[in-house]
Amino acid sequence: MEILNTKNLSVEKILSRIKRVQSKKQDVETSVKNILMSVKTGRDKAVFKLTEKFDEVKLTSLKVDVREITDAYSQVSPALLRALKRAKRNIVKFHKANLIKKGPVVETEKGVKSWREFRPIEKVGLYVPGGKAAYPSTVLMLAVPAKIAGCEKVIICTPVDKFGKCNPAVLVAADICGVSNVYKIGGAQAIAAMAYGTETVPRVYKIFGPGNQYVTTAKMLVYGEVDIDMPAGPSEVLIIADKDANPRWIAADALSQLEHGEDSQSILITFSEDFARKVIEEMKSQIRELSRKNIIAESFGKSFAIIVDSEEQACEITNEYAPEHLEIITKNPRKTLKKINNAGSVFLGEYSSEPLGDYASGANHTLPTSGYAKMFNPLSAESFGKMMQVQKISKAGIKRLKKTVEIIAESEGLTAHKKAITIRDYD
Repeated sequence: MEILNTKNLSVEKILSRIKRVQSKKQDVETSVKNILMSVKTGRDKAVFKLTEKFDEVKLTSLKVDVREITDAYSQVSPALLRALKRAKRNIVKFHKANLIKKGPVVETEKGVKSWREFRPIEKVGLYVPGGKAAYPSTVLMLAVPAKIAGCEKVIICTPVDKFGKCNPAVLVAADICGVSNVYKIGGAQAIAAMAYGTETVPRVYKIFGPGNQYVTTAKMLVYGEVDIDMPAGPSEVLIIADKDANPRWIAADALSQLEHGEDSQSILITFSEDFARKVIEEMKSQIRELSRKNIIAESFGKSFAIIVDSEEQACEITNEYAPEHLEIITKNPRKTLKKINNAGSVFLGEYSSEPLGDYASGANHTLPTSGYAKMFNPLSAESFGKMMQVQKISKAGIKRLKKTVEIIAESEGLTAHKKAITIRDYD
C-alpha cells in the first residue's frame, strides 16, 4: 500500500496514480462479444458448451429443480437461515419506505393537472456472482426490491461449482425471497441468456447484479437490447479518517473490501502520515489471520494512503474518485458529508463499518463502481420500475392552453398538432 502526499504531488497526479486497476487484457471485449453471439445464435446448446468450457462441468439441465432447493435447506445452518431472514426484514423496511408509487399532483394552470405513477418492469433478470465466493446477500439485495416493486417475472442466474450444483445458501436466499426460477449459468453467457432468451431461459427487459470484468462488459454490450442497472465491477472503499480514529478498526474496514478480488481497492485519506503508517502496519498484521490473505495481498498492493492538508482537499479527491463505499470517520462526519457529492453508499462514524451495509443495515449493497457514482444511483426498488406521466385536462384547462399550443405548433410547421386543439368544442 503506497503512501502519497499532497505536499509533493498535485491532486491531479494523485488521482492519476490511484486510478482504478483495470484489466490489461485487450481481448476481454472481443471474448465477450463472441460469447454473446454464440448464445444469441446457439441458445441452450451454446450455454451448455460454454459452461463446460469455463466452469469445467457438463450439465444436463440449466434450471434448478424443486428438489435442489429443498435439499439446500439441509445444507444451511439454522443460524445462517435466521441471519438471512433478519437481513431480509431490514432490506424490506428500507426499500418499502423509499418507494414512491405516485408523485404529487401538480396543477400547472387551472384545469391542467399532471403527475407521475410508478409501474414495475414485468420481466427482470438477476445475476448473482459465484466463483471465488458465494453471495446469498446479493440475492437479498436484488430480489427483495424486485418483489417490492411488483415485477411479475423474476429470474436468477448464478454459476455452479465443479459438481454442477449452485451454492445452497444462494438457493435458500432465493427461496425466502419468493424466486423459484433459478438457472445454473454464470459469466457473460448468463447475461447473454437473459438478454436474448434461450429455449430454457426467458428473455428479460432489464438485468441487475454485479460481476467480474466479463460480466460487466457483457452488461454494457447488451445495453440497448435490454436495460441494465449500472456498471458494477471490482469493489472499492475510500475512508476519510482523522488522527483520533482507531487504526485497528480502519485497517479492518479497508481489508474487508480487498478480499472480494485481486482487482479490489482500498483508499485511505488522512491528515497525518504517522496515522497512515499505523493503519498500514495494522493491515499487514491482520492480513496474516484472514482466510483470503492471498487475494488480499494482491489487492493490498494496488491500494493507497493519501496524506492531505485539509478537509477540502480530502473531499475534492473523494468526489473525483467517486467511491463505491465511503466511510467518514472524523470529529464531525455530518459536516464532511455536506461536501460530498459523489459516492455510492456512505457510512458515518466509527461504528458504521462498511460490512454492515453489505449485509444487514437495510440499504442496498449493489452500487456503482469505477467512478460511476458520479452519475448512477445505488440499486433501489425504483430501479425495478419506471415512472409514467399522467395528465388530466378539463375543458377550462384546454381553453387556457389553446392559444399557446396553436402558436408553438404552427411555428414548428406541425399543423396536425394545431388542428387537434382547434377542432374541439370550446363553447
